[in-house]
Amino acid sequence: MFINSARIWSPGLSSACVLGTYLATCSIAAADLLTHQTFSGGIDSVATQGRAARVTSNDPAGFADVVEAVKPAVIGVRAGAAQEPRGSRKRNLPDSPFELPPRAQPEPRGAPPIPGLPEDSPQVATQGSGFFITADGYAVTNRHVVENDETAEIRTDDQQTYPAKVIGTDSVSDLALLKVEGRNDFPHVRLADKSPRVGDWILAIGNPFGLGGTVTRGIVSARERNLGTSAYEDLIQIDAPINQGDSGGPTFDLDGNVIGVNTTIVSPTGGSVGIAFAIPADTVRMVVGQLRDKGAVTRGWLGIQIQPVTAEIADNLGFKSTKGALVAQPEPDSPAAKAGIKSGDIITSVNGDAVENPRTLSMKVAAAAPGTAVKLGVFRQGSEKMVQVTLGELPSKGPAAEGK
Repeated sequence: MFINSARIWSPGLSSACVLGTYLATCSIAAADLLTHQTFSGGIDSVATQGRAARVTSNDPAGFADVVEAVKPAVIGVRAGAAQEPRGSRKRNLPDSPFELPPRAQPEPRGAPPIPGLPEDSPQVATQGSGFFITADGYAVTNRHVVENDETAEIRTDDQQTYPAKVIGTDSVSDLALLKVEGRNDFPHVRLADKSPRVGDWILAIGNPFGLGGTVTRGIVSARERNLGTSAYEDLIQIDAPINQGDSGGPTFDLDGNVIGVNTTIVSPTGGSVGIAFAIPADTVRMVVGQLRDKGAVTRGWLGIQIQPVTAEIADNLGFKSTKGALVAQPEPDSPAAKAGIKSGDIITSVNGDAVENPRTLSMKVAAAAPGTAVKLGVFRQGSEKMVQVTLGELPSKGPAAEGK
């Protein structure tokens, strides 16, 4: 049996939400775009290969040229999860104020059960979307599409199927990297070099409800969204219709560059209501580069609990701003504690870059490699000083994983 893949936030009657995993039959599309990305701690070098197809038209009245260029690179991804029974892939947010009571949680809307197969059969296959980023077969999808599987099956736009190895996954970003062997001429697309602006036109390509190669269009609705699943979540909100089965598919700008990987929708019903979220290209570049090189992702870690600087807090501390991140408590033996960071400190900058709020600090620290020495601007007792901290490695599990 198959389950449609798309993470879904489902608001309840009291503004509560639940995050679920849904999957859909896929035989998604694929692109024939131009550039070959190589990995060196990230995807940062681009070599032109194959047919160049840069789209220069900004006319929103027609998107056929960019669709023709990129669609061949979009793929369907199928993975098995024999250890999980049918209908078990909904995801709740533990200890979250957005969690619904069990009776109110929506069930996955998968394909009809196979005749003669028991409802609780552990034979479950999940399918979502993905896309090639290199001609030699590296492809990106969501982690929740492949879960903990070591292999997957991909289907290209020309209806060919290939086995793929799961090179690595990252639970924090919900990204996974796949590798298909045997060819060096896969159509592929490149990640955007710059962030989109709110209001920019975008195109999403995926396989909603098994209708492979589906193209939808919309705009960037907002940036820097955090749905509460991680302190390091930094999503692009789009209004292009995204449904079950679109997980892992790309969202493009009008130049045919991938600005994000579709991962979650907000919906009271499980269907698209025009509120979807994509993982930004910058995050994809960092995560995929590490997965390619190391098979895993490491992030910098300070080891502090932080909170916003309110006007009242700023006034009490004699701080003339509400920007920055207030240290509530450094964790014992953490890098921050060893460097002398104290409760009540306000961190205002990282290596000279201003810290706007706690989220900004989290993202800047997480983007640095463990072992990196960073200089923190710290406001303490009426004056600002510089404190050097050697970052640790963000723990992968446990309470410390949410420490900054």
